[in-house]
Amino acid sequence: MAKEIERKFLLLNEAWQDQASPGVYMCQGYMGEAQRASVRIRVEGEHANINIKSATLGVSRMEYEYAIPKDEALEMLNTLCERPLIEKTRYEVVVGEHTWEVDVFKGENAGLVVAEVELESEEQPFEKPLWAGDEVSDDPRYYNVCLVKHPFKDWKQ
Repeated sequence: MAKEIERKFLLLNEAWQDQASPGVYMCQGYMGEAQRASVRIRVEGEHANINIKSATLGVSRMEYEYAIPKDEALEMLNTLCERPLIEKTRYEVVVGEHTWEVDVFKGENAGLVVAEVELESEEQPFEKPLWAGDEVSDDPRYYNVCLVKHPFKDWKQ
């Protein structure tokens, strides 16, 4: 069984930018409402994939991902996926033994910036960078699938 274990954090400042890789623009959408799993289509640069994740939100979830033709992914984004689409630029930052992914959202979710680190187990230790703030791994508002229904622009700050 494929399993994703990741921790998600808000950012305290922009110090991560000094060590970040060049960003990659991503556009992704979700197909319909599902109680047991989410189905995501993502275009990332010249690559595209379909991703199926268990609907349980938290640190650990089942995940399956497969490459698909980019032209088909664009067609699915334009015709089958819910609105708004999730737009973001992803940066990678190496901290200790892990690569953190920093997502800077655009469009309906502009202003939201989160960092994630993938782990091999829920108990695996990791170095939390000084720029990482509060953990939001258990807050459903910060999951991309939830940002479709409740975009960041509509949150009460």
